Amino acid sequence: MPGPFVRLPRPGRSAAPSTAAPSTAGPAGGGPAGGGGWRLLPALLRPRRRPLAAAAAWSLVEAVPALLSGLLVAAALDRGFLAGRPGAGLAWLGLLGFTMLFRAVAVRMMFPCLAAVVEPLRDDLVRALVSATVTRAAGGAVPDPAAATRLTEQVETVRDLVSALLRSARTLGMSLVAALGGLLILSPVVAAAVAVPVAAALAVFARLMPVLLARQRALILADEDLTARATPILAGLRDIAACGARAQAQAAVESAVAVQAAATRALARAGVSRRLVVALGAHLPLAGLLIAARPLIEAGRLSPGEVVGAAAYLATGLDPAMRVLVGVVGSWGVTLTVTLGRLAETVTVPARTPPGPAAPTPATPTPAGRGGAGRAAVPGAGTPGRPLSGRPLSGRPLSGHRLEVEGLSFAYASRAAPVVHGLDLTVAEGEHLAVVGPSGVGKSTLSMLLTGLQRPTGGRIRLGGLPLEAVPEHLLRTVMALVPQEAYVFAGTLGENLAYLCPSDPRTADRRVREAVDAVGARALVERLGGLDAAIEEPAALSAGERQLITLARAYASPARVVVLDEATCHLDPAAELRAETAFAAREGTLIVIAHRISSACRARRVLVMDGAAALTGSHRELLARSPVYAGLVGHWRDDGAAGGPSSRQVTAGT
Repeated sequence: MPGPFVRLPRPGRSAAPSTAAPSTAGPAGGGPAGGGGWRLLPALLRPRRRPLAAAAAWSLVEAVPALLSGLLVAAALDRGFLAGRPGAGLAWLGLLGFTMLFRAVAVRMMFPCLAAVVEPLRDDLVRALVSATVTRAAGGAVPDPAAATRLTEQVETVRDLVSALLRSARTLGMSLVAALGGLLILSPVVAAAVAVPVAAALAVFARLMPVLLARQRALILADEDLTARATPILAGLRDIAACGARAQAQAAVESAVAVQAAATRALARAGVSRRLVVALGAHLPLAGLLIAARPLIEAGRLSPGEVVGAAAYLATGLDPAMRVLVGVVGSWGVTLTVTLGRLAETVTVPARTPPGPAAPTPATPTPAGRGGAGRAAVPGAGTPGRPLSGRPLSGRPLSGHRLEVEGLSFAYASRAAPVVHGLDLTVAEGEHLAVVGPSGVGKSTLSMLLTGLQRPTGGRIRLGGLPLEAVPEHLLRTVMALVPQEAYVFAGTLGENLAYLCPSDPRTADRRVREAVDAVGARALVERLGGLDAAIEEPAALSAGERQLITLARAYASPARVVVLDEATCHLDPAAELRAETAFAAREGTLIVIAHRISSACRARRVLVMDGAAALTGSHRELLARSPVYAGLVGHWRDDGAAGGPSSRQVTAGT
């Protein structure tokens, strides 16, 4: 789980998040229900072309028995048993049995290929959905109770159905092609007669699909709505009982249950009509062949062996294919399309690219709010339609931890005014930099850019001589720490919380934790809670300041060499803030402080002032003379204290 800095993958591309309550509208863009799924599925499968190509090749091998079955059965009858040569007939059937060995080998080789597609696909979806949900929540959006349904039921549904469809779609395609192709070789007359009802069945199925998609989507939305309504009610049972609101709560849940049940029945009714497709495309041709067999044989148009061979193609090839079309594509395929379409409304996952050079491209993250907790980049959080490649691995090691920013720009949408524009900045290794400016000027956004949790729309960032996007993900998350305003403490022991980012050696971790506790001034808190072995069962029971002390100590104990404090001391009193910042300044490495109080700037070796139009750097004294914005912030701080308003130590520098 995320620590004081967020361990989430870098952004790529993200669709607009869905609202908490399910919408009855179709996917963005006005397409049919589930239309977004057809855009999302190729993005998930595209980076896995090699195992898909291998699966397709083995599918061709698997189709050999289906292609030859009717021809070999016809030869066994006409050239063997009916010709008085049972040995030849058995030889032809033995050849058919031999071809089954090819199918067995192909099926055995197929499953590793499918596993190489399905399991990474599920991981991509989980990572993207978790990141998108955390991003939205940290950005100030209303919590989405339906996110739990997406993460548990819908993602697992996609994984299971993609696996099932990849297995079954091969049977559908290869059986249909083999049956019709074999019929065409065996008897063009029969093949032409069979093609007419098959085409009619496919046309009926095509007309039926929009109805199935719409009703499946209605069922998924009803499931999400039921989750969204029931979750707060179940969480607030005490309040409901205390307020005497049992009837209202029951009515709210019952109405959602009724809608969900009605959607289930509607989908079941539409599913009954799928039987017509099987009857028209498989049963009718076979029945017609059997009825016409005697006249065709007597007229010399077909031999008995050809009739039996054609029946074999229809019974063992065409009939299973039509059943797969109806039972798999018409059921699982509809569910997969709608579920992927629903997930695509929340987040779009880009294709993973193999290691190699990648240039940064525009990103569209969730708008920034106060602090940076959890506003981690979503895999795929970029400009819609422009996928971003994953972080390439670099063969070059970091040469220190110097940060170099050149022409850095960032906007939250392609037509929006940039929050950061043309910023040039160098932060030397071991430097102490404070960032100040009016509220909403982009300071927290800058912290996300510097730590790789957002992609710039222009310019570049280098860490230790390497482009930030070329630093391997695990290395970047080891050497950089972002401590956001909203402190994260998880259920567990206090020691587990503090040592979460420490090296794996228990002895080293214990020493680093104890040093960190003393350095940031958390010793009294640790003793009050009962020591490092004390259990934290309800993190919310701790005050905001106590949670911040824990996350500060956690970051201090980490191996990070570049620490960014994004208003990470805003809930501490000035004396506690002074002690914590002084500890980080004395700690080995670079410190960047997004200032909550102007006193943080006074303590820094250098200050970056952001005012939306330009950015200036310098010492505290230099900026008092050069920057009206900085002088105004300092003057406002002093004036409020002198005027008997809030204490000067309590006046913020703007967020």
